[in-house]
Amino acid sequence: MSQRGVFPARHPRRLAIFVAVFLILPPASRGAPSPDIRLNQIGFHPQSPKRGIVVNAAAAADFFLATADLADTVFTGKLGEEKAWPPTGEAARMADFSAYTEPGRYVLGIPGIGVSYPFAIDVHADLGLTRGAIRAFYYQRASATLTAANAGKWARNAGHPDNRVYVHPSAATAARPAESLVAAGKGWYDAGDYNKYVVNGGISTYSLLALYRHFPDFYDTLKLNIPESGNALPDLLDEALWNLRFMLAMQDPSDGGVYHKLTSPDFSGFVMPDADRGKRYVVQKSVTAALDMAATAAYASRLFRKFNGPLPGFADSALAAARKAWDWARAHPTAYYNQASLNKAFIPAINTGEYGDGNALDEFFWAGAELYLATREDSFFVAAAPSGLPATFGVPGWPNVLTLGLYSLADAKLEGYPRIDADSVKQRLEAAAAPIRARALASAYGAVLGNNEFYWGSNSNDANQGMLLLQAFRHTGDSTYLAASVDALDYLLGRNGTGYSFVTGYGSKTPLFPHHRPSSADGIREPVPGLLVGGPNTGQQDKCEYPSALPGLSYSDTECSYASNEVAINWNAPFAYLAGALEAMLGGGAPGIGVRPRDKVTAAWAMIRWEGGNLKVTLPAGWSGAVEVFDLRGHRVAPAAMDSAGSLWAYRLTAKDGSGRKVKRSGTLSPFSTLRVDLGGRGR
Repeated sequence: MSQRGVFPARHPRRLAIFVAVFLILPPASRGAPSPDIRLNQIGFHPQSPKRGIVVNAAAAADFFLATADLADTVFTGKLGEEKAWPPTGEAARMADFSAYTEPGRYVLGIPGIGVSYPFAIDVHADLGLTRGAIRAFYYQRASATLTAANAGKWARNAGHPDNRVYVHPSAATAARPAESLVAAGKGWYDAGDYNKYVVNGGISTYSLLALYRHFPDFYDTLKLNIPESGNALPDLLDEALWNLRFMLAMQDPSDGGVYHKLTSPDFSGFVMPDADRGKRYVVQKSVTAALDMAATAAYASRLFRKFNGPLPGFADSALAAARKAWDWARAHPTAYYNQASLNKAFIPAINTGEYGDGNALDEFFWAGAELYLATREDSFFVAAAPSGLPATFGVPGWPNVLTLGLYSLADAKLEGYPRIDADSVKQRLEAAAAPIRARALASAYGAVLGNNEFYWGSNSNDANQGMLLLQAFRHTGDSTYLAASVDALDYLLGRNGTGYSFVTGYGSKTPLFPHHRPSSADGIREPVPGLLVGGPNTGQQDKCEYPSALPGLSYSDTECSYASNEVAINWNAPFAYLAGALEAMLGGGAPGIGVRPRDKVTAAWAMIRWEGGNLKVTLPAGWSGAVEVFDLRGHRVAPAAMDSAGSLWAYRLTAKDGSGRKVKRSGTLSPFSTLRVDLGGRGR
């Protein structure tokens, strides 16, 4: 491989190289990207892995990076060996340009084949994507008017105030008989429909709360342009609260049980929210809804305790609600939600999303673990894990939330909880993550998804695997888990068999026709942005037209395709975590280090470079300062311990100018590299 640097195209020798490369590109590729080259269409952090794949390239040998305008070739390399990828029936070759770190906008080219969609190398490569993924929840708000100031052209009227919701006969009690009225406003629309589900809301809300808990310094300052921006809470927490308050309102105060969902009897037509005025119900209390709410509320009680000023008493009330829901679940351990049985016994029939689950052991473990951490009462942990920590954990999803409890136990393992065996928790995290890492390393596409994992919501499975890999990385410091999590994000953003970036509005080839009622009914060509669609699904349950039956190609960008092109909050939540955690670590700092966001570009720069086995800092005239180095768990290390080129470490630069103004900057760097750090004005 060779790194050429950026040279003006008018330089005679470099111009000759450019002309030679241009002439061996097919004529069509000079105007349109080749569908045979697939990569992350958003971009890469300078120090992160950077890989693309090419198919139908048996005769090719080399690849190159060029500026997006094709004015200069900046890097060349050799393609990897051709490998088969069964999900698409293709043979693929990898182009690895991780060594190139210069910020800019580029294309990946293969002589004789063409060039890719353009992408960026940028210190904040995932910042806009992270904002978009979280703001997608704002667009999903029920009971809210979305104004042009916050929603732009996707502004809309409020729908579903849900302040007069009927008790369905399946949920009737003496205190709340059938057809009595309750209120459960706010919350997020679950998916492409307008109903709200506690079970799916639990894992979704938890994932956003965990993103804040793991990277508080970063998210304390990230602005999302939502109505609450500028209040005393971080915007990320304001958004999570919108759904958490709905979940708390779904609890029957008379007994602590939690209604399974708030829904119309049938899915509405493709109309805007304010045009859907049908009768809505709270439906049967379920053990899974009670435990998912208990777990989420208990987790939130710990997190919001430090915000008692703007939210007086909220942490205590959330914990009290969690206790009541737990007690109800313990008294009703088999109160599963079975819609077919419900419809045989009650009128009206309910035909919306079921979220049925005939096993609540995982919910008991998650809720018990969270209540133990929130109260330090051993009884919760004993009830959750009577035989001790479960031996195996898998990739979480709404039907299996066992691993969410493991995440929380891992985060608290050094906080003095006697029931937590730190070594056992770490071992189980690694045991769950290691097979995913191995799959990515073996895959022709570098994909974390297994050959048989292209089912309904496969993109959510990819994102949840990425989130699991990041937990293994956070608690072991093994950067191979971090690299595999980047693979998971790259897949979602274009390095997949379809060539789509599966996120509306983010990338060059994105879904235009998601199964999403507001996007269909609002009269705007572009769909609501930031939504992750479900992805390839071999089931093709919607009977729509698909381009292929092969697993990795079984995706249809049509409104008809609810089986592959719908959106859902439990798909967006791990995606938001994955993109947001990578941005916080690679673009803004590392866990355990006080990280402040980098500032807008100005003329004041510091240079950090590797020299003689040590780090040297060059500051502007009149400035003074020093740099510290940490591993990515926040432990300070000596520069000599930075073992090899390409390994990843965190730095913290403390400097002040001639007037005494102090500046702190944090981020990541690799040995034997040079890093330019902006020292200018505030703002992100």
